[in-house]
Amino acid sequence: MEKILLVENDSFLLDRINEILVEEGYQVFPARQANLAYDLFVTVDPDLVISDLMMPQNDGFELLRKIRSLSMGISVPFLFLTNKTERTELSQARELGVDDYLIKPFDADELLQTVRTRIDRRKVVSLFDTRKAHLQTITMLANVIEARDPYTAGHAVRVRNLALNLATELNWSREALGILELGAILHDVGKINIPVKILKKTGPLNEIEWDTMRRHPLAGAKILDGIDHLQPAIPYALSHHEWWNGSGYPNGLAGEDIPVEGRLLALADAYDAMTTNRPYHVGMTKEDALAEVKRMSGIYFDPVMAGVFIEINRSPSPGTG
Repeated sequence: MEKILLVENDSFLLDRINEILVEEGYQVFPARQANLAYDLFVTVDPDLVISDLMMPQNDGFELLRKIRSLSMGISVPFLFLTNKTERTELSQARELGVDDYLIKPFDADELLQTVRTRIDRRKVVSLFDTRKAHLQTITMLANVIEARDPYTAGHAVRVRNLALNLATELNWSREALGILELGAILHDVGKINIPVKILKKTGPLNEIEWDTMRRHPLAGAKILDGIDHLQPAIPYALSHHEWWNGSGYPNGLAGEDIPVEGRLLALADAYDAMTTNRPYHVGMTKEDALAEVKRMSGIYFDPVMAGVFIEINRSPSPGTG
């Protein structure tokens, strides 16, 4: 539940806004004065601040200055409620780092739309602010895993690129693409528990070895579950070997019961495996691999995703630029 700090000097308007936000499912912390609001901010660490601009004693500008001076307050969205429309007032607000404002009077729909936009934007910004550091760490981890199996060197990065291209074509949100990038790189993290002799075996695996290999999605999900900011990537590790017809592992899911993350990554993962040299096969050409994707559409792969995947990876015809 998202937390909102609400600061409004008018007690009637404070109660009305509080009622609207609570009905929408937000946890609201109301205050009528800026100094009390500042203490609440430090205590509750809200996801959004909505503040009246003009208040007795300390006004909204002063509250915004104090919050922005805190390390915990630098990126928290701040929304002003104001009767003022003078350019100098709004210019000062922007200089202090206000994110948006609502001119009184406003209706409930306008308030809720603005609040949701600001909170959703914060989620994306928070994700991408830390994405570079996360990517560096998890890429290093993926490289450690792949070093145990030299035949899959570069696999995680190639799968990431294939998956991102497909998800972009499918119009996934920026937040979903950011999670996908983490999940694609870490989809085989569970292989860290598999003995090297199995990973490097050049001949067919026996049933016991296959049983060990099939455990890596569950092991990967368990590893990611222990890291808070990587938990959204669990479906990639857990379900990228589930097949559309239910013959995959570890849970034998079928069709749309397979998480969309697993269905997408299954395509990218299988295509890269088909087109690279492995101990047990020589890599296919791009054309042959796409033909195999088409053949297995509706059997192993989500047919809609498979169609889009083939289209965006097909070589352009001669003379098409």
